[in-house]
Amino acid sequence: MTLRLGAVLVSGALVALTACGTDDNSGLSGAVDFSLEDLDCGPGGTLLASGSSAQSNAMEVWVNTYQANCDGSQINYKATGSGAGVQEFLQGTTAFAGTDSRLTEGEVDESRSVCRDGGQAVHLPMLAGPIAVGYHVPGVDDLVLDSATLARIFDSEIRRWNDPAIAELNPDAELPDIPITPFHRSDGSGTTDNFTSYLHTAAPDAWPYEPDKAWKGSGGQSAEGSSGLVGMVQQNEGAISYFELSYAHQNGIDTVRVDTGADEPVEATVENASNAIAEADLVGTGGDLALELDSATRERGVYPIVLVTYEIVCDRGNAPGTLDLTRAFLGYAAGEEGQRALAEIDYAPISDDIIQQVRRRIDALA
Repeated sequence: MTLRLGAVLVSGALVALTACGTDDNSGLSGAVDFSLEDLDCGPGGTLLASGSSAQSNAMEVWVNTYQANCDGSQINYKATGSGAGVQEFLQGTTAFAGTDSRLTEGEVDESRSVCRDGGQAVHLPMLAGPIAVGYHVPGVDDLVLDSATLARIFDSEIRRWNDPAIAELNPDAELPDIPITPFHRSDGSGTTDNFTSYLHTAAPDAWPYEPDKAWKGSGGQSAEGSSGLVGMVQQNEGAISYFELSYAHQNGIDTVRVDTGADEPVEATVENASNAIAEADLVGTGGDLALELDSATRERGVYPIVLVTYEIVCDRGNAPGTLDLTRAFLGYAAGEEGQRALAEIDYAPISDDIIQQVRRRIDALA
């Protein structure tokens, strides 16, 4: 039997994934079949993890599938955001962290205090997805923006929707004369880090700020978590914000097509995000699998605002009490069934050559 989304039934008792505050996206259908044949279960027990809210929909599928097929196992993943997840991992309170940003050198050094046998933290890329730019503009359901215009909107330099810069990119649209309200994350966010990395790389003159999990732009308003931003866009005419594509689809929010300089604007889709992942460079060394994307790409059909989300583990294994369960759960998530489920919920699987390395790294945790 294969995993089928939106098909049959699931017992609510199986749901052990938890989310924090407004990062609870709760985006999946309640009618989902998580049964799966031939899942290689680890020992029973409880696994604690936390971090990225961007991967919470994928984690919800993975956790429920694993628990539905492996009696006695409970995976508690809290979508606290990348910054909090990494902090909790470095404090030794979780078995792994989910993060949308690569660790700093200082964080890798700090990990040596919680990784046993002289080990350190490494990145396991597990999924990717487009960061959609969602908007709420009456009468406009097809909007094209380029990097410089996006940067000026989110830095409060362009303040009305009928601004000439927007009109030039959308000659057939009837743009209303209403204020633009850009919304950004109030909490430390890997999504913010990746979005501002795109702005800084693709439009450095318009976005001079260094990429960061904390928002650096001028003006605008803030909300906590991706679900908080979605709510602000839904509730406010003239609003614009950024969040993973799954949030836009689940809430019926229009998204921007990005003019990258290619022969036509690029839509935020799983396929176009996968094209970006296929061009990513592996920049980690010594068994670390960190990736680097080309945010300034002009290739046809390549969406430039893509988030790669990682699980952070110790390269020589975590505490002995959780090692086997960690290896089994992540092994399923990185496996063929775990990766196959992603495209059905607006995530892009990791490319074959990279995910094969991830599987070998998970097998080597000892």
